[in-house]
Amino acid sequence: MRVFNFAAGPSTLPLPVLEEAKKDLLDYQGTGMSIMEMSHRGKTFMEVNAEANALLRELMNIPENYSVLFVQGGASQQFAAVPLNLAVNRKADYILTGNFATKAYEEGLKYGDMAVAASSKEDNFTYIPDMNNVKFRDGIDYVHFTYNNTIFGSRFTTLPKTDATLVTDMSSNILSEVVDVSKFGLIYAGAQKNVAPAGLTIVIVKKDLLGHALPECPTMLNYAIQDKNDSLYNTPPCWPMYIAMLVFRYLKANGGVPAMQKINEEKAKMLYDFIDNSSFYKNNVNKKDRSLMNVPFVSPNADLDAKFVKEATASGLVSLKGHRLVGGMRASIYNAMPIEGVKALIDFMKKFETENR
Repeated sequence: MRVFNFAAGPSTLPLPVLEEAKKDLLDYQGTGMSIMEMSHRGKTFMEVNAEANALLRELMNIPENYSVLFVQGGASQQFAAVPLNLAVNRKADYILTGNFATKAYEEGLKYGDMAVAASSKEDNFTYIPDMNNVKFRDGIDYVHFTYNNTIFGSRFTTLPKTDATLVTDMSSNILSEVVDVSKFGLIYAGAQKNVAPAGLTIVIVKKDLLGHALPECPTMLNYAIQDKNDSLYNTPPCWPMYIAMLVFRYLKANGGVPAMQKINEEKAKMLYDFIDNSSFYKNNVNKKDRSLMNVPFVSPNADLDAKFVKEATASGLVSLKGHRLVGGMRASIYNAMPIEGVKALIDFMKKFETENR
């Protein structure tokens, strides 16, 4: 029996995608073998690579002057790849709104003069700094921010105001809401939250930013080399790329990103409205900055939090334990989480509150 999986990542995938993958597992399109068993340079897999690229371009309306790369190493590897490729003057500004934004900044410090332009650390990352009041230094190569904060449950609704190149980590919100790609120089995202199994990382980079990597940039992290080889410089994460292709097909068939955004806003509103109208549960994130994807909440005390997670799991609502930096609970309601899952969670929350007052 399938459970409702609220994990922050690796996370739930659309059931039709899993069923399609199951069908293809032993024999992909009459080849007599799985995608996991075939050469990445063979015609069959190269078609998968090309279709995934084309579908993502269509879904996100990616302009022609951008390259789409499918690479390995997770978003965490991009914390180094970004400065190694873009910090030609070895100078960039970072906005710190959570754990991963902080890690990106700390990695960037290894390669140049990186500064914190704004931070919400003093309030445990419960808000996004006002972008109208953030000042950036002259002569910077880029401004880096994390669009959606998986652990702390916040997201940017206004972009940083700067003439510098914008770089963002969209690992936990890619394809969940409409974004104007042309506003960014580079977007990167680990796929294991909204796209595919762990192992694949998506990089969307403006072409004129390619070819300027620092001398110490490893070959595998050089965007220009990955672009020149159509993401096939070495053996790529073939299975996650194939699943990504199926997910992209699924999203296109179901109305694309605008349709996903509408559903995601509905799911988030249901859950936040219930929490806000309860005197038992609490979400500590500034309301205007709340994430559509990750909803942290707490009950009156840590003992009840632990009991909640245990009983929810027994009821088929799994992976609700909050991150250790926040505590409490966290419901990750990515694209593949159906509205029925959110309704089931709310019903359980009502029952738990009644029984534990």
